[in-house]
Amino acid sequence: MGLPTLEFSDSFLDSPEFRERLQCHEIELERTNSFIKDLIKDGNMLISALRSLSLAVQRFSQSLQEFQFECIGDAETDDEVNIAQSLKEFSQLLSTMEEERKRLIQNADDVLISPLERFRKEQIGAVKEGKKQFDKETERYYSVLEKHLSLSSKKKESQLNEADSQMSKDRQIFYDASLQYVFKIQEVQERKKFEFVEPLLAFLQGLFTFYHEGYELASEFEPYKQQLQFNLQNARNNFESTRAEVEKLMKRIRSAEEDFKAPSCFTMEGYLYIQEKRPLGSVWTRYYCTYEKSSKMFNGLVNGTPEVFRLRSCVRRKTDSIDKRFCFDIEVVERHGVITLQALSEANRRLWMEAMDGKEPTITSGLKNYFRCLAEPLLTYRLHKEFIRAASKRLRAIHALVHKLPEKNRAMLDLLTNHLLKVSSHSDQNLMTVSNLGMIFGPTLMRSQEETVAAMMNIKFQNIVVEIIIENHDKIFGEAPDLSVPLPQAPSSRSTPRRTKAICLSSGKRKARLYSPALCLADNDSEFL
Repeated sequence: MGLPTLEFSDSFLDSPEFRERLQCHEIELERTNSFIKDLIKDGNMLISALRSLSLAVQRFSQSLQEFQFECIGDAETDDEVNIAQSLKEFSQLLSTMEEERKRLIQNADDVLISPLERFRKEQIGAVKEGKKQFDKETERYYSVLEKHLSLSSKKKESQLNEADSQMSKDRQIFYDASLQYVFKIQEVQERKKFEFVEPLLAFLQGLFTFYHEGYELASEFEPYKQQLQFNLQNARNNFESTRAEVEKLMKRIRSAEEDFKAPSCFTMEGYLYIQEKRPLGSVWTRYYCTYEKSSKMFNGLVNGTPEVFRLRSCVRRKTDSIDKRFCFDIEVVERHGVITLQALSEANRRLWMEAMDGKEPTITSGLKNYFRCLAEPLLTYRLHKEFIRAASKRLRAIHALVHKLPEKNRAMLDLLTNHLLKVSSHSDQNLMTVSNLGMIFGPTLMRSQEETVAAMMNIKFQNIVVEIIIENHDKIFGEAPDLSVPLPQAPSSRSTPRRTKAICLSSGKRKARLYSPALCLADNDSEFL
């Protein structure tokens, strides 16, 4: 049921029914006024919340922009580069969205709050002023009317005529106030249909523009998102493969005897207990020592002072000559007498004595040493690091390195990768894509000479090298390499050097693997294995 119509003719009658209809309009207009006040309050809260949200998103975007990924190793795969760059892409996407949100916030006051406040004050306020005037004239009119009707009929005719004339003027003033009030209150009731709704529509249009911008950005972002998902899946696959190898290495080291050393520029290094002579006896103090075999330089802390000595001899200390285990004596050029050292274990003592050419015979037989020297992967230890660095140079550099392999190694690699290329051509049935084959054969064909965590982190590059060789088999083995292509150089040192001393199982090369005679390949130092 809508509001009743107010007829202008009813203003002259000023009946109780007219007053009831007029009151219905007044109640509705007051309800509208209260609603607009609440709407303005809620709108200001919404704008404030949007502003706070925008600031929070901008701070989040800035954090993404400032963070820098650091990956293990001296180089990164394309997947790792794209993943590291993704945070900046996310930051840029959020920043673009926030630019549109800031425009929405800046326009919200002009398109929503100010028009509503203006309608409430100017239009509804004018009706309230009209009501005050109408109530005032109503009270005055009926007061004058009562006085006029109480005049005595015995008064002079001229006085009665003058009173009638004044009464007509007062009645007209009352009618004018009533008509103006009826006109204004109905005008505002009609105005609110558009002047109240238009600001809301404009604000919603701003919201739709903001959401549409998000939709457009999402559509443009879709190809990048798909590529990033592919990079993430590759990184996950590499992680699983690398993690399995690292875990195997960790278990081997955990179960191995203590006959391993950390690869470094020194032949041997580690903690030793040194016997220090004191006035009241001697004490055993733990110091970190290093030894370089080619120069025979031994560096250790003796009596609290760092000293460097040139080794003269090393002899195992007999157990019955000292109450300590795992001891050996060294003689140095710079001092008379012997320096007694205690290793951490029997195996550790053997390593120190092997490094120092001690009188204690070593446990490594000639046959074991021979196989250690000959066993190497198909892509050779000599070219291992160059292949790793070539992974980032891609096809031309790898093409050149393949042709640096020994002839029999290259021939075997040709046969193997040609077969794997045929296998990959049926990947829709066997799921063996070139990428999967590279992941399977990379660690086998390009294993590192030392089993270290750092070497394990290069498995991803081994996979890439083998993948490129399989995928470009015909070009690599069917065409001569471009000799003008510079081979990859050693990576430049970082401003903050990484730790390169990792734990490996032995100080020498990897232990030999046994191959059947049919699979023997040429070695750098001999014609046949």
